[in-house]
Amino acid sequence: MATHNSVVVDFDERLGMEKSLRKFKRLCESYGVVREYRKRQDYKKPSVQKKEKLEAAVKRKAKNEIRTARPFRT
Repeated sequence: MATHNSVVVDFDERLGMEKSLRKFKRLCESYGVVREYRKRQDYKKPSVQKKEKLEAAVKRKAKNEIRTARPFRT
């Protein structure tokens, strides 16, 4: 089972509120808080998740093939 860690930012009077807020946002991004929130907002059936994952993989593969097939330009 996953452990739940809290994002904690100590407010430093010298740095100010703006820098502390930016630090908090950066930590939330690194912990994946927003991504996890959006993922849990809607329930998706496992079959739908599998289909979306497969479609994303096909799209990634096609994009990667286009990049590698392109001739080198200077």
